[in-house]
Amino acid sequence: MAGIIDRLKYHLDGAPTLKRLIYINVAAFVAIHLVSVVLMLFNVDSLQWLSYVEVPSTLKILPYRIWTLFTYMFVHYDLWHILFNMMWLYWFGSIFMQYYSQKHLSVLYVLGGLSGAALYLFSYNIFPYFAGKEGMMCGASASIMAIVFATTLRVPNFKINLMFIGTVSLKYIALVTILIDLMSMTSANAGGHFAHIGGAIMGVIFAMCWNRGTDILQPFNKLIDRVVTVWRAPHIKIRKPKKAPFTRTAEEKKAPRTHRRPETDSEYFARKKREAEEIDKILDKVKKSGYSALTTDEKQRLFDAKKN
Repeated sequence: MAGIIDRLKYHLDGAPTLKRLIYINVAAFVAIHLVSVVLMLFNVDSLQWLSYVEVPSTLKILPYRIWTLFTYMFVHYDLWHILFNMMWLYWFGSIFMQYYSQKHLSVLYVLGGLSGAALYLFSYNIFPYFAGKEGMMCGASASIMAIVFATTLRVPNFKINLMFIGTVSLKYIALVTILIDLMSMTSANAGGHFAHIGGAIMGVIFAMCWNRGTDILQPFNKLIDRVVTVWRAPHIKIRKPKKAPFTRTAEEKKAPRTHRRPETDSEYFARKKREAEEIDKILDKVKKSGYSALTTDEKQRLFDAKKN
């Protein structure tokens, strides 16, 4: 058993964030079903147990199950529900990773889920339509919607091929998706559709700030880095190699020394934005005239961007 756990830990540590999120969702799905089967053998209602990992709509219950604000976004009870969600997460997460980082994906996943839960709770406790109604919510849909809309606002004209439909731009997929949610706010799954909208709002806010040169997820990424550093520090022993004495060549002694000031956050994101815009122009040129129409410098830039 220990060997299996160690092997699983090895794969998770080496897996990209997108795969890791999918692994966690699938593992939670399998674990929940196994526990439910065992409980049913003892005539215990499995739905009652699930209420401890799903987020409740009642504010009186929520303070006693505050962890459900995080657990619900990894919980799926229906096979088709998790299959559809993981397909969306893989498709849009793969595109997302081309324009943002792995850290952005994990943090936006969580914040999108929290935003979805917040709008879900707001709708159930504010609108008269839900008076006297109670609900429980689970699923990664709100988190995925944040990724979908962050990707769409970054590259709205990015095209993907859909079965039976053909080539479609991301902006049209996002538009149809949000319209369905808006028209379904009074359906049987009304709370879920409100959560989708909440996740989409978080994705839009992140992408709009990013396009203006501001990374609103940076404080969360720094916090995660500190937590990981503190957690790993006692377990890792680093043996520093002895440094060889530094000697400068005659040419280096003659050359003037230059000291470059490190970039500020705003300068970094401005530079990244300029580089991304240049790559977008090169890709548009490839679509219109083909790869052979690129200059040597443009080919080199495209190669460097792909390598990074």
